[in-house]
Amino acid sequence: MSNIRDEMPVLVRHEGDWKGTYTLVDNEGKIIDKNNSHITCQFPQDGSSDYFQTNRYEWSDGKREEYQFPGTCKDKKLLFDTERILGEAWEIDESTVVLKFSYKGVPGSYIYEPIIISPCNNHRARTWHWFQDHQIYQRTLIKEDRVIN
Repeated sequence: MSNIRDEMPVLVRHEGDWKGTYTLVDNEGKIIDKNNSHITCQFPQDGSSDYFQTNRYEWSDGKREEYQFPGTCKDKKLLFDTERILGEAWEIDESTVVLKFSYKGVPGSYIYEPIIISPCNNHRARTWHWFQDHQIYQRTLIKEDRVIN
């Protein structure tokens, strides 16, 4: 087990629960979809994984989805290899983590996601840049706030 808290201090600032909105837009900025989100970022102490994220989504029509993403830290990168995705994340400065991932069931596609956390650690901005065959075709705009218990 790596020492993710030392190797990825910006990522560690994301620990906890986040609520926000995902807005999917096409290349012209037209809204394709919109939903609410609740993301939980954890650093398990039981040795099961270095990082564990749970994504919960809810749409206005009542549709709900939930996904879980365990991650492993190696050489200052967070690696994901789940049934759903394959990806890696790394820090680029004192407030930004970049994630590149692909959905295993969608050949030729990948997503780049910058994740920017505020200096107070209570607000995040994320953008998914969706590529198919190296051409961007849509973006997901994400605004989140930390859930304060």
